[in-house]
Amino acid sequence: MYEAAQLIDGRWASGTAGRTLTVIDPRDDSPVTRLPVASDEEVATAVDAARRAAPGWARTAPAARAAALHAAANTIEAATAELAEIMAAEMGKPVDGAAESIGAGIGTLRQYAELGPTHRGRTLAGDDSAIDLMAYRPRGAVAVITPWNDPVAVSCGLLGAALVTGNTVVHKPSERTPATGRRLAELIAPHLPDGVLNLLQGDGPVGAALAGSEVDVVAHVGSTATGRAIAAACARTGAKALLENGGSDPLIVDADVDPVWAAGQAALGAFANSGQICVAVERVYVHESLAGPFVDALAVQAETWGKQIGPLVDRRLREAVHGQVRDAVRAGANPVCGGSVPSGAGAYYPPTVLSGCTDDMTVMREETFGPVAPIAVVRSFEEALARAADSPYGLAATVLTGSMSHAQRAWRELPVGTVKINAVFGGAPGGAAHPRRGSGQGFGYGPELLDELTVTTAVHLEAPPSGW
Repeated sequence: MYEAAQLIDGRWASGTAGRTLTVIDPRDDSPVTRLPVASDEEVATAVDAARRAAPGWARTAPAARAAALHAAANTIEAATAELAEIMAAEMGKPVDGAAESIGAGIGTLRQYAELGPTHRGRTLAGDDSAIDLMAYRPRGAVAVITPWNDPVAVSCGLLGAALVTGNTVVHKPSERTPATGRRLAELIAPHLPDGVLNLLQGDGPVGAALAGSEVDVVAHVGSTATGRAIAAACARTGAKALLENGGSDPLIVDADVDPVWAAGQAALGAFANSGQICVAVERVYVHESLAGPFVDALAVQAETWGKQIGPLVDRRLREAVHGQVRDAVRAGANPVCGGSVPSGAGAYYPPTVLSGCTDDMTVMREETFGPVAPIAVVRSFEEALARAADSPYGLAATVLTGSMSHAQRAWRELPVGTVKINAVFGGAPGGAAHPRRGSGQGFGYGPELLDELTVTTAVHLEAPPSGW
């Protein structure tokens, strides 16, 4: 069994609160990790350590900070196989997929190592006898609270951007992936001064204590409910809230596309990582002229995906996913395939296709976070756009179309942070987006994340009067 320790001011310890949690392997229900739950005193101590380390790390040359991240990326790369095994045991993603995800995190860490030293202010056109400039400075101590569904890649993005801009960090990984968080910190921390990276373990109350502490930024990726609680805490303390939260991302299938190809895209978006992706396809609007062949092809795809996906992270999530499916069927949806809880150990749930769905069903309205593809038939592209836009969330959307005018309308009219045309996943590595509504606030990726994690000082510099 893995032991998930804490790192505070350069020292590893098992915690002083005495309360522990146990992570269950979602593949076979065996205990896999024991983690300490941080006390309020440990939260305060970790934040204090980060605050004390902040001035020295801020004065460190950007090139030296970047070199530390490059060295950390190399260390993580060498430990990819080990880290993938831990990640697979804690959250169920197959090892090959876990390793691929870790590779993405390594790439993000290196990207920020390159971007950090080039992140610069600008001079202003002022009086000729003075110098005016806008200068970037780190914000200070950053609380980073990360999820279990992609624990290395998401953490590398937030940690990398915070550290390379001169901030210090207190990181709380999800209580579902604490050993993954510990191993990642073990690989990064040796390249940093003590106190620059701290690690706390625990569940929701620990995250709440950290979010309400004397930090300068709280960066959170996770549920909308938690994000709203963090935003409220930041409103009280004055910290900046940087949030990427839940979504109910639509997929529009236009009338002029190949339905079999479109079904492949829908399956990838809905079933990859067992549907446990922030930007997974959560609801499908297909033109009535393609509905029959599209649904048939998606059912074939679901059977194929069922042979390769891992379990959901735990049985509690499985029950929530199945509850949405069960309620949709009771309300008139047709279970084309899947939709039943398998017997045996683990938290497995089959890829599920539901036809005949309506927008008032919870499976269409709320985030499901499981391998479910609920389908609604539309009569026109205009209807699809309007129904896709009618959501309390605003994270991402995908449109499959052969029409350039429809593609243009989609990215202009859909109130989401990311619009993908003819591919459910993909995009340039520097891409950044603003989630909307219940999906959060602030840039979460790309060079713009460096702006989020720094403050700008306006400087007006004149020479002293002559004769001094």
